[in-house]
Amino acid sequence: MATLTSLKLTAAQKSVNLPAVQVRRNKLLLRLAEQHQMARAQQAGEVFSATKLRLVKDADTGVKKQILTSKRVKPWWFVCENGKLALGVRYGARLLELGKGKFAIEMGSHKELLPTLDLIKTAVQDGELDAAMDTASGRVRAGFAK
Repeated sequence: MATLTSLKLTAAQKSVNLPAVQVRRNKLLLRLAEQHQMARAQQAGEVFSATKLRLVKDADTGVKKQILTSKRVKPWWFVCENGKLALGVRYGARLLELGKGKFAIEMGSHKELLPTLDLIKTAVQDGELDAAMDTASGRVRAGFAK
């Protein structure tokens, strides 16, 4: 017991649940990472393929196993009428309102896409899009409350 008395003991416990804000940030950061990988692959002239784990039940034995399958990821960027590139940030199926009545970021070319995605990632980590994510998730929840 002499060893334990030399340590500073505390009653602190690790939190089991993350705050809802942090869960939303993590979700958006994962999607931003996919968009970043897709943009990098497009600039390198490669094909991007995102994968996910899927639980499948074997028809013969009835045993469930996880397999790696590809999933469809749509790019968040598009070309505007003026020929410039625009990037809309999505939370689920909803576009986030980045400014009052503004839902997209305009860029000059594809070269600005990766740095812009990095800036958005920093903004999410700093909590600048928390209000927009809260509004978007509130709209989704309101659709279930019929």
